[in-house]
Amino acid sequence: MTAELILASASPARLATLRSAGVEPEVIVSDVDESAAVDRAEAGLGAPLRTDDVALLLARAKCEAVAAGTDADALVLGCDSVLEFDGDTFGKPADASEAVARWQRMRGNCGTLHTGHWLVDARDESTGATFGVVASTVVHFADLTDAEIEAYVATGEPLKVAGAFTIDGLGGPYVRRIEGDHHNVVGLSLPVLRDMLGEVGVTFDQLRD
Repeated sequence: MTAELILASASPARLATLRSAGVEPEVIVSDVDESAAVDRAEAGLGAPLRTDDVALLLARAKCEAVAAGTDADALVLGCDSVLEFDGDTFGKPADASEAVARWQRMRGNCGTLHTGHWLVDARDESTGATFGVVASTVVHFADLTDAEIEAYVATGEPLKVAGAFTIDGLGGPYVRRIEGDHHNVVGLSLPVLRDMLGEVGVTFDQLRD
């Protein structure tokens, strides 16, 4: 018996990760205002959110928004990634100058990439489950020269991704090593997804066509 999956994310890397594992999800992108969602949560808390909490908050917001707007017989998965570096939370940089400044701080150092995963069981025979998991991977960055940083930022890739880097794209040469799940740095941990599916009685192979 197969199970349908809806991916509540616009990330090409997350879609490619699922496809590489034999899963062809339906993609529905939410209209969640991420900055506003974080601001509301921090206002209610009266303090800044931890980086891993930001990842889970945004994954949940995206997932629940999409689940509420569909009547599909499917599981809905939302994800969000943010980088924790030296006490700061890095999402996508606002512009090239910010990306350059970040890389000048990150080079030769390490940070922790947190990816929030939120799953809503919206199947007709639903368990009613809605829950989330954060996966964290330590990323060690190469000691780039200023020229290398400028050249990488000029490609435009760092402006599109959390933390201003990729491990599966043009940024791959600038990641020396990681501690944890490679897929998590790409933006979706397949082992975490497998465990989450198990909580609602679905095996990973049931997502495959």
